[in-house]
Amino acid sequence: MKMLINSPETVVADALSGLAAAHPDLDVDVERRVVVRRDARESGRVGLVSGGGSGHEPLHAGFVGYGMLSAACPGEVFTSPVPEQMLRAASAVDAGQGVLFVVKNYTGDVLNFQMAAELAEEDGVRVESVLVNDDVAVTDSTYTAGRRGTGATLFVEKIAGAAAEAGAPLEQVAEIARRVNECSRSFGVALSACSTPASGGPTFDLPDGEMELGVGIHGEPGRERRAMMPSREIAEVAVGAVFEELRELPPADGPVLALVNGMGATPLLELYGFHAEVARLLEARGVPVARALVGNYVTSLDMAGCSVTLCRADEEMLRLWDAPVQTAALRWGR
Repeated sequence: MKMLINSPETVVADALSGLAAAHPDLDVDVERRVVVRRDARESGRVGLVSGGGSGHEPLHAGFVGYGMLSAACPGEVFTSPVPEQMLRAASAVDAGQGVLFVVKNYTGDVLNFQMAAELAEEDGVRVESVLVNDDVAVTDSTYTAGRRGTGATLFVEKIAGAAAEAGAPLEQVAEIARRVNECSRSFGVALSACSTPASGGPTFDLPDGEMELGVGIHGEPGRERRAMMPSREIAEVAVGAVFEELRELPPADGPVLALVNGMGATPLLELYGFHAEVARLLEARGVPVARALVGNYVTSLDMAGCSVTLCRADEEMLRLWDAPVQTAALRWGR
């Protein structure tokens, strides 16, 4: 596989150096692997910290900035960051109002963020943690006990970040973050495997003409493999799987936030076409789409495919979603 890198050993450090050069409003510690919003402590507000393995960009470092995350901790490719990174991030953004950890449900992330929270509390930093586990495809999978955390991570970070930006206390920021997760469901589809820099080749075998339904963001197995289908049929499977659980959430006739997320190698031409199918299916079910986002936000290196995330949104969530945000990867209203 051809990759635009210097070496597998330096790929994360090189990417962080590039992030620092492109976005001088961020404080990027390349050696210690922490990305911090420069004015995080000056705000006097609750700090938001998230992180995970690299390879999912722009998640999470691309979402550090006004109205979203205060800091992010990138690990090695598909590998959890370590508690020291998380502790350093919490200390860097704590302005006396406490820190919220946003944690995707992968075993390494969960254990390391838990340890970091305990260490931060010992240092006098109040910490709340929110677990994101929105994936409906499988209950247990590689790296995971329980459901995987995927596209809803973006919804949680944006909406909780807006609440923190507005000056909400830690308990309230944590409550809205948990509510967003509880109201969100996701389903992913892979058309090809991803390739890690270390392996230089596909991380799993997906024969030509086949697709994986319910794939995880590291290429973990999903529900089943099928022969390749047209976009409309793929959308029917994905929306059907999500809506099967979403319809249980009140209000039954409420609007949704919709995310059609690319896995890294699928062009916008295809993603917008896929979103048209998603919108058609939701309209047929009588589900209004209040806001839609289409693009590559929670990726899996160079995997071809996409995921669908729907969040049953109330008025408060929509107001916080619409609030200004200015990060490397997401910005509006400012």
